[in-house]
Amino acid sequence: MLIAMDGPAASGKGTLAKNLAAHYGLAHLDTGSLYRAVARDLMAAGKPLDDEEAAVDVTRSLDPDTLSDPGLRTPEVGQAAAKVAKIGAVREALHKFQRTFASKPGGAIIEGRDIGTVVCPDADVKIYVEASTDVRAERRHKELLEAGHDISYDEIHAQIAARDEADRSRKISPLKPAEDALLLDTSDLGIEAAFEAAIKLVDTKLLQR
Repeated sequence: MLIAMDGPAASGKGTLAKNLAAHYGLAHLDTGSLYRAVARDLMAAGKPLDDEEAAVDVTRSLDPDTLSDPGLRTPEVGQAAAKVAKIGAVREALHKFQRTFASKPGGAIIEGRDIGTVVCPDADVKIYVEASTDVRAERRHKELLEAGHDISYDEIHAQIAARDEADRSRKISPLKPAEDALLLDTSDLGIEAAFEAAIKLVDTKLLQR
């Protein structure tokens, strides 16, 4: 079984994807971490984020073992990742990585922003997770404060709004629900309630196949 999960920043798709992977025994890939890792490595090398040649070189030498780096979750890296994601050659290279992951024996769940529309358009189940900008800003603000970052709610709100605009307006693989995606709004749902709602969506979809 292959599940494609898309949605904007802090919509809850990451936690949902991890929980669904454990529930169904699937491999899990957070594709956002791939773009964040490319941005991190570019900045570490002192290269401009719009340097296509350098970005492609970094992408090709990306170490998957570093995708759990806590440094990937900082606001700075998140904003940088949105710029890197606009580079077509980087997206193409990472799409190949993602499709290879999707073909893993036993199935997979892949989360990102263009999984159901571009990377895995033939996924068995596609879920688009969304939540209001205010709720997402509250979630991310709390997460960052707990991680020790000194940043205001207003700043996080502005960053999320800017990231949304960048993701939805880019010419290559813009963020949008696949035509056959199942929509899940987590604005008023806790982690457990969202998880149960997602399981119901997946199981119902599988019964219809």
